[in-house]
Amino acid sequence: MIRRTLHDRLLHAARRFPVVVVTGPRQSGKTTLCRMAFPTKPYSSLETPDVREFALSDPRGFLAQFPRGAVLDEVQRAPSLLSYIQGIVDERRRSGIFVLTGSQHFGLLEAVTQTLAGRCALLHLYPFSLEELRRMRRVPADLSRLLHRGGYPPIHDRRLDPSEWLAAYVGSYVERDVRQVLAVSDLLAFQTFVRMCAGRTAQLLNLSALGSDCGITHNTARSWLSVLETGFLSIRLPPLHASLGKRLVKAPKLHLLDSGLACYLLGIRHPADLAQHPLRGAIFESWVVSEVLKWRAHRGLPADLAFFRDRKGAEVDLLVESRHPIAVEVKAGATVKPEFFGPLVSLAQALPHAIDVRRVVVYGGAAAQERASGTALPWSRLDEFDWSGDLRASSRDRRD
Repeated sequence: MIRRTLHDRLLHAARRFPVVVVTGPRQSGKTTLCRMAFPTKPYSSLETPDVREFALSDPRGFLAQFPRGAVLDEVQRAPSLLSYIQGIVDERRRSGIFVLTGSQHFGLLEAVTQTLAGRCALLHLYPFSLEELRRMRRVPADLSRLLHRGGYPPIHDRRLDPSEWLAAYVGSYVERDVRQVLAVSDLLAFQTFVRMCAGRTAQLLNLSALGSDCGITHNTARSWLSVLETGFLSIRLPPLHASLGKRLVKAPKLHLLDSGLACYLLGIRHPADLAQHPLRGAIFESWVVSEVLKWRAHRGLPADLAFFRDRKGAEVDLLVESRHPIAVEVKAGATVKPEFFGPLVSLAQALPHAIDVRRVVVYGGAAAQERASGTALPWSRLDEFDWSGDLRASSRDRRD
């Protein structure tokens, strides 16, 4: 197994907080990361029925097994444990006692904020990023193959067929979690909804239209989408909020966070099918957004991501809002064209304060280019770019 990018941040957090909580989608590698980072800590999974029953029926006795702390996996399955953990860490007053993992972000975050506020660090682990695939020497030469496989670790660790594994993943995790969170009665309608979301990746989100196409209400569509976000399967990328009156659109953009999952839900079973698919550009855009999100999250940075679009249609696909803002346009084409930089220029004209924004075009070709209008960055070097927005911090990171 490779060393995950979040590994150092996890160790750092454990030196400063008595509890560290690692969240992320199922099968993103949380258990492996935590057991590698803390090999001497006892490990217990609350997914196991008898272990969960012990933790729920006798929480004091369960935690007494771990006088020096432990790694507790899928802790959202026994949220009442958190109150007892609070008492333990308040009594012992030292760092790095418990490391907790969980997949259902909303329920876990709610419980953590109620019981462990000020006592824990909250970290997010996503599936493999491009830089982690590079460490494994598993980055394909072809962009379509990369997008088709996605980033879930089992696919790469065991060299599995993406379609077969993702079919099982959707059935065993996504649909099961939905039933736990929402008690959805019409599973077929939910399956249709998830596929409709995949078909709208990288598009402005219209919940009324989405619900209508699936035969469900606006409120149901909102509730079901929150489940996808809870499981780290999708995000709503907010529009840039600036004092420009009515010139900016208000709707967020929907992005599925794993390109392989998006391909599976869209019925794309082979990389060759993706090459000419009408949603290739949208899938690529969502992949870029996901990679920037992973780059930042795995270094403990807040997302601080948005997009820009005015009512005249000028759009910048991604903005990293930080000390040195970065404006990103995404193009799946393999050849850089001058018009690719047009939206970035439009942004500078619409936002006079954005004159110092770094302009980047991420494209489907192979050569990096520095132009007067900005940087052309090939997809294969996305992980080499500094997405922190803090040039001094990135210099330190490279030295370390």
